[in-house]
Amino acid sequence: MRRPTLFLTVGLPSTGKTTAARRIEVEQRALRLTKDEWVKALYGNENPPSAQDVIEGRLIQIGLRALELGNNVVIDYGLWSRDERSALRQAAADLGARAELRYFELTPAEQRRRLDQRQAEAPHTTWPISDEELAAWSDSIDVPTPDELDGSEPIDEPPTGFATWDAWREHRWPPSVSADPQIAEGGT
Repeated sequence: MRRPTLFLTVGLPSTGKTTAARRIEVEQRALRLTKDEWVKALYGNENPPSAQDVIEGRLIQIGLRALELGNNVVIDYGLWSRDERSALRQAAADLGARAELRYFELTPAEQRRRLDQRQAEAPHTTWPISDEELAAWSDSIDVPTPDELDGSEPIDEPPTGFATWDAWREHRWPPSVSADPQIAEGGT
């Protein structure tokens, strides 16, 4: 029996993640889980920060179950944090699946051009993004190392305070939107 693969798309907005995820979906017969499509379906023009982590977490649960059933899966959202990628690589390994990262990057000018084109041609698929947001996000992404990308780099240990990657994953991607407004807005 073949081992299923968890494909992880990594990159900033408009770098080609969804285009690649759609190709992986067809070529690898993978279940594609694209967060923006779910947020748009549930919230329309709104993009509530309190819902982001919950939707990501639910999609991860679906994806891990599909892996467990022997299906390939492509997670289509930025995964800017190395910890996020490590947690998902470990989850795949725990299920006997492979994990494959695909990293996408563009120059800021090309990224802006693509964002403007998408906003003009398909505004129902996206939200406006400012140059300030793009710059801040560019500064915050943990660019995967070549060894992380080719799978030869060992998975990191969970961050301090977490005994397992499962515990970290449950913390990072909560099961529901919190009733505590400070937590719902991303505070501590």
